[in-house]
Amino acid sequence: MNAVRDNILSNEEHTTITGGSFGEGLNMRGSDFDIMYVSSTLEVYEDVKLKFYQNITYFSMESDDVKPGYAQLKQDYSKFRGRVVKHCEEQRGKHYFSSTLYKQRVTNKRVPSTIHGPCISNPTGHLDLAFSLHCKTWVYPAIQWIKRSNNSWPKHNVKQAIIKHGVLFVPIGVKGSPNEDLEWRISFSVGEKFLINTFTHTQLLCYALLKIILKDVIATFSGCEDLLFSYFLKTIVFWVSEELPQSVWEAEYIIPCFMRCFSRLIYCVEHSVCLHYFIPENNMFENKIVGRAREVLLEKLYMLNSYNWRCILFSDQMSNFNLSIWNIPIEPHAPYSKEIQIILLSYLWYLANISLGFKTPSIVSIRIKQMYLCQQSSKSSLKDAYIFCMSKYCHVYAQRVQLISTLSNNKYQYKQYKSCLSAVIDNIYHDVASGWLMVASKQYSKALNIVSYSLSKCTPEKLCYMMTLSDIHCQLLKLQAFQKKSIMYLLKTLIVDDILFCENSTLLPDELRLNQWDKDRTYQSTAYAYFLNCLCYFHLNDVRQC
Repeated sequence: MNAVRDNILSNEEHTTITGGSFGEGLNMRGSDFDIMYVSSTLEVYEDVKLKFYQNITYFSMESDDVKPGYAQLKQDYSKFRGRVVKHCEEQRGKHYFSSTLYKQRVTNKRVPSTIHGPCISNPTGHLDLAFSLHCKTWVYPAIQWIKRSNNSWPKHNVKQAIIKHGVLFVPIGVKGSPNEDLEWRISFSVGEKFLINTFTHTQLLCYALLKIILKDVIATFSGCEDLLFSYFLKTIVFWVSEELPQSVWEAEYIIPCFMRCFSRLIYCVEHSVCLHYFIPENNMFENKIVGRAREVLLEKLYMLNSYNWRCILFSDQMSNFNLSIWNIPIEPHAPYSKEIQIILLSYLWYLANISLGFKTPSIVSIRIKQMYLCQQSSKSSLKDAYIFCMSKYCHVYAQRVQLISTLSNNKYQYKQYKSCLSAVIDNIYHDVASGWLMVASKQYSKALNIVSYSLSKCTPEKLCYMMTLSDIHCQLLKLQAFQKKSIMYLLKTLIVDDILFCENSTLLPDELRLNQWDKDRTYQSTAYAYFLNCLCYFHLNDVRQC
């Protein structure tokens, strides 16, 4: 789902990369949703750039007088472009790209948002957007990583894929540095995703358990709230993974593997040292885990360590697993039902509707791109995901087709009508109920038949987004027939989607155009179906049925 969405939303101006826990395949409670936009028109190079392209602005990387892991980006005069000059500052006769001005420019273009580290956050703080630059080659500060890691992990082909991708630069400098505004942090987030994708289930569990303890336990202690970050834990798991043979990362060794990682965390805090995985010269605990704060944190870590692996039970998220400790049997369908519940409450469903804010030309180009990507996909699971997303996009595209022509051209108006109808029918693929409800129009007698059919699909065992599973749903998910199906099949078969009307939708009934309401809005399909039912009978002057 992440890969499909990233591919669809990437365009000639930027590449989209889903980051954070969600991008790593961990749908964690309380985690932010991180999206990284990598500019396609701004590029960084380190040494000699052999070939320049007219439509790209280039910056050369300077890291001599900067803390390891950071760099300054000097404007290349041979390809100087006026549109970025206002984001540069002059020093010693050179123009450097300002990370602060770059973030401010992006912030001014977006609806209410705040700067949060290298990211732009939405008002609720649940969405972080990071606008970054790409260097297509591996950089010298991380050159020793290529030679250092000769263990069984990571494998040679994974390492080569990471090196081939290069690195990113995110807009944030060293806190307190005299040139903080002109510094950029070297980011290995794509390489880190490559590494996490190679994790065994045990490695992933160790990483997830450390994150849970951090969020649910350590961060709740007074004085420890903002000392540790998930990135430190990821780094520790990388170092331990490199040191241990892959044969150790098996299910039967989950406890010693987890305790090895937790002990390493304690060691790092004791010595105020957490070396960056790719650039060890960068001690991420420097000037951070020190003094009284370090002592308080150590005291809490020692306390947790005294409980051994049982320290994870301090998190309320782990209470569901207490039954297994006492050998009380758990029904086989229970974990499966839990997965379905997580999907219903996750960002997955919301992000499929991300096209709501797009204008008609954008949605048209996205539909064309979806069809192309779907044709190019070799995996059936990817094809299904692309088709599902295409159906979701049609939900919005149909509402943007102008059905009333200013020209006295019946042929053009008929063409628009057919285009809208085609998109609405394609919309049925991802959900029959909400799809057919969008077809219902001012032909009231026909609409009544469509509404009746749609309501027949809104049966009690169906699921809706953001709902809690009932006993009926749990009984349904016990069936082996469902447990063997793909995620796309479940989304289409079990879930009744909402009706989403975008701003100035052409399909919105006149009765809902109240108070010049011009924002996006959502209705539950069942409620909207009954509303249409009443509305149709009203227009047919059937007061009794109305």
